[in-house]
Amino acid sequence: MTLSPEKKLLRNTFIRDSLKESSDTKLRILQQCAPDISKAVDIIIQAFNCKKKVLLCGNGGSAADAQHLATEFVIRLSPRIKRPGLPAIALTTDSSMLTAGANDLGYDHVFTRSLEALGNEGDVLIGISTSGNSPSVNNALKKAHEMKMATIGFLGKGGGKSKKLVDLAIIVPSDDAQRVQEGHITIGHIIFQEVEQEMFGS
Repeated sequence: MTLSPEKKLLRNTFIRDSLKESSDTKLRILQQCAPDISKAVDIIIQAFNCKKKVLLCGNGGSAADAQHLATEFVIRLSPRIKRPGLPAIALTTDSSMLTAGANDLGYDHVFTRSLEALGNEGDVLIGISTSGNSPSVNNALKKAHEMKMATIGFLGKGGGKSKKLVDLAIIVPSDDAQRVQEGHITIGHIIFQEVEQEMFGS
């Protein structure tokens, strides 16, 4: 397909504007979220040093982020660092458990049930929500507090209801879902890589 000059210009403008918006969001994360990112590193290292684990949950793109980041801990981030696997579980990956929970208990409690079964006092729950208003994530955060787990929120759009339910809220300074999700995976990589480096790096 050959684009007209006008459509080609519009497409190139969209690409440029999207990349600039993404980079501007990351600069705002640096300015506004760096101290909280550092606190998250400390929380997770403390949990791992106490033989605890990290659990993650989210919906849609955030479910994919939960799975992605759990894998980084279990497998590795840096090929330069030789280390054992770190215990991390995405509560978003078992289709039988998710569909049974949604069918039998209602979707708003689908992560809560998994947390009851797999979580323990001293573990860390990372709830990922673009809006901060996901009932399934927020119910899991409430349950985690009942279970005396530490809670971290990867949030956006001001943090929504989740920001009052977590011990530590890392709020991407954007109202655009795409930019928030890009920020979440960047923040997750930074936190997880620094945990790996501080625990196992030379």
